[in-house]
Amino acid sequence: MAKYILASQSPRRKQLLEWAEVDFEILVHPTDESYPQGLAPKEVAIHIATEKARAVLPLANNKTVIAADTIVVLGQEIIGKPKDREDAIAILSKLSGQHHQVITGVSIMNADKEVVFADVTDVEFHSLDREQLIFYVDKYKPYDKAGAYAIQEWIGVVGIKRITGDFYNVMGLPVSRVVQALQQFQ
Repeated sequence: MAKYILASQSPRRKQLLEWAEVDFEILVHPTDESYPQGLAPKEVAIHIATEKARAVLPLANNKTVIAADTIVVLGQEIIGKPKDREDAIAILSKLSGQHHQVITGVSIMNADKEVVFADVTDVEFHSLDREQLIFYVDKYKPYDKAGAYAIQEWIGVVGIKRITGDFYNVMGLPVSRVVQALQQFQ
């Protein structure tokens, strides 16, 4: 019997928790990912992660729920998942040659306790030309990824100049920090 519930369909989050040898099962409930106006980016990521955890908690059979949400922030603009191919290319064009932040909000809760936090990683892209962006989007189809990219794919290997912070946070879960937080639920 799994000890935790991962409230996410992300194959990357699943993989990261497996690598950390966390005993979990996946349970997802549809959740509105909108957020109140005026929240700071960290608060946005935490708000959405908390809503995901709260949606699953009544179904969790007294287990602890782990939920996360990742956003990309360029300047003051929160960039979510692309709507389609052209939007993905446009997003990546904006990120090309720029610094941005990847913020993952995490909510871990059970009936008795709740721990929330946000992890921030700074990412700098090399300047990429339109041909490279089209190649990436057409080959990897990053439509389910905030910022229209995955650091563990081609664009991360050739397009990212520098990161400061947790690499795994950019993949979608600051797994070492999650494992540390889970100790509070033992």
